[in-house]
Amino acid sequence: MTDLVERLVPDELWTLFRRVVPPTEVIRPQGGGRRRAGDRECLAAIIFVATSGCTWRQLPPVFGPAWPTVYRRFAQWSRDRVWARLHRVILDELGARGELDWSRCAIDSVSVRASKGGH
Repeated sequence: MTDLVERLVPDELWTLFRRVVPPTEVIRPQGGGRRRAGDRECLAAIIFVATSGCTWRQLPPVFGPAWPTVYRRFAQWSRDRVWARLHRVILDELGARGELDWSRCAIDSVSVRASKGGH
């Protein structure tokens, strides 16, 4: 594993991520095929795209998996609501440590169009 992957996905984050990502079962009835790209490398590549502003196609090959693989994993994890669960797990972990500063909390609401007449 490259240093870049380890920097983007430190062991502590990887441990939390493994708690929320659904297990994958690779079934190849015909046998053979390529080895499935590692989840940690894909997660690092997704974090890189999200923080660098590059496009999926501009993803450097240093991560290992090609950009279509990384994008498919991102899309699958999005459908499986992995990001929402990871966010919750991270907040729970930080809260348990007393490392959340709620004095800077902001709450946003959805604007709703006022109805005509009535209350």
